[in-house]
Amino acid sequence: MKIIENKTFDQERAFYGENGIHVSDCRFDGPADGESAFKEGDDIEVENCYFNLRYPFWHDRGLKITYCELTELCRAAIWYSERVDVKNTSLHGIKALRECHDVKISGCDIVSPEFGWSTMGIDMENTKAESEYFMMRSANLSFTNVSLKGKYSFQYIENGLFDGCNFDTKDAFWHAKNVIVKNSIIKGEYLAWYCENVTFDNCTIIGTQPLCYCKGLRLINCKMIDTDLAFEKSDVCATVSSPIISIKNPASGKIEIPSADYIIMDDKNAKCEIILTEPSESYKAS
Repeated sequence: MKIIENKTFDQERAFYGENGIHVSDCRFDGPADGESAFKEGDDIEVENCYFNLRYPFWHDRGLKITYCELTELCRAAIWYSERVDVKNTSLHGIKALRECHDVKISGCDIVSPEFGWSTMGIDMENTKAESEYFMMRSANLSFTNVSLKGKYSFQYIENGLFDGCNFDTKDAFWHAKNVIVKNSIIKGEYLAWYCENVTFDNCTIIGTQPLCYCKGLRLINCKMIDTDLAFEKSDVCATVSSPIISIKNPASGKIEIPSADYIIMDDKNAKCEIILTEPSESYKAS
């Protein structure tokens, strides 16, 4: 493997088409403002490097990035690549990952709007992220111990497993299909509308109007905090361990909860069975 160390590069396509190269302690920055440092490469390793220029990793195969800094000026950093492994790295440019295959991300700090779109096969663990439209239209996701703050996350995703995560993000999981979320906290408005075959297992769900217009929705031993107008028009099977402010016109299935302040059933098509195990004195039906 070719070794490059302790150099600065700012020219266009500095390592175009390279095969089998290890770059460490280098900077990609400078007045030439060159784009696409590593493009159409194979077996590329970069370690402890600084990236301040655009589009550094496009159409690469076998890419390892460790202990690097990709600044907010390093936009659209990793696109159209496969077999990507990113560890202990800051990804701070917009659209940092898109349309990649077979991606592993561990111990990273992500501040990147529109991150991860249309990525097929991604494992993420022990990572903190801040993003809007995070992971949209991606598939085959496995997330463990990931903390996220943002908006419109995981929309249109398919085939996902999330375990031990903490998500503070409105409009999350809209139109998601075949997803399991376990042992996690999900805070935000309008959670998972229009989703299909999504399960929340031992989760805490916080925020207004969650889980509406869903098909094949399951909740297993979940807590719901500050949730009102939940489950509207949804096909749902749920066991909830905490009181709910209000439920509105769930379409079908069964919901088992300790109590609810309001259960609104004013739609003739709402056929869901609702079981109150500890009815609240303040409960009112309509």
